[in-house]
Amino acid sequence: MIRKVISLFCLIVVFLAMPSCQKQQTTSVETRSAYYWSTTWELDSAQRAFLADNQVSRIYLRYFDVVIDQQGRVMPNATLRFADDMPQGVEIIPTVFIVNECLTQGVDSLGLLILNRVLQMSETHDVAGVKEIQIDCDWSKRTRDAYFALLRQLRDAAHAKGLRLSATIRLHQLSQEAPPVDHGVLMMYNTGDVRRLERNPILDMDDAAPYMRHIKNYSLTLSTAYPIFAWQLLVRANKLVGIMHGDDDLPVLPGDTILTHEVSLDTVITVRDAISRLRADANREVILFDISKNNIQRIKQQHYEKIYHP
Repeated sequence: MIRKVISLFCLIVVFLAMPSCQKQQTTSVETRSAYYWSTTWELDSAQRAFLADNQVSRIYLRYFDVVIDQQGRVMPNATLRFADDMPQGVEIIPTVFIVNECLTQGVDSLGLLILNRVLQMSETHDVAGVKEIQIDCDWSKRTRDAYFALLRQLRDAAHAKGLRLSATIRLHQLSQEAPPVDHGVLMMYNTGDVRRLERNPILDMDDAAPYMRHIKNYSLTLSTAYPIFAWQLLVRANKLVGIMHGDDDLPVLPGDTILTHEVSLDTVITVRDAISRLRADANREVILFDISKNNIQRIKQQHYEKIYHP
């Protein structure tokens, strides 16, 4: 009798332990990824070491922007210059940024033009094995219909060639209808107003929390991108002049202040864990934005390990 009771108790303990084990499995990072958002594709030794040391298997590579030129035409801009070979064993996902104002113009064939240009660039520069294309756009309610029509056109054409289509999802877009794509990447950065100098505009939990409640029921499958970059803001008379992208990017006058914003490791971990509690599958792929030379050199390897390892 005692043996039966002991056996029954052991079965109950194992049964109760199973859900926690399953939860731990679903929150593990299955894919380590990174964005590359420069205008020249060229990796130095530190960047190559980062990819190898962190087993990064996917890079979202910005190919070009879509902008409105001075004549009011929708045109590609800041096209990526390929000055290096692709790393072995790393999947490349061509990514295209569309300025929201472009969607107010006639964009009936823009989806097909984007697809053809991406495929041509990939072939020309020996980017083999492309399986997916990603579109990045900060669309609004005013431009939603035009943007969704563009995505449907692009998605259908991509599917016909055996490609998937994904799109970035900003926090404020979570409460709206999901775009017609196969997958979404939640951008957990640029969460605040850069003009509010007392807050960190890159990532602040107080700014992000009101939007995060929509993650749980969002209709798209999601990956999540986290920031590893820093901003230098030029401040004059307590007002923002602009973001400095280089030492001589903006004229610095006597009395000006350069305010540096970066996101602490603790903040990234806090936000990542909050997302896992709301929707564990959103962290199956963790993406770092972005692996520029400055960001790789600025952050310690231990930090990357903690972000990639929930």
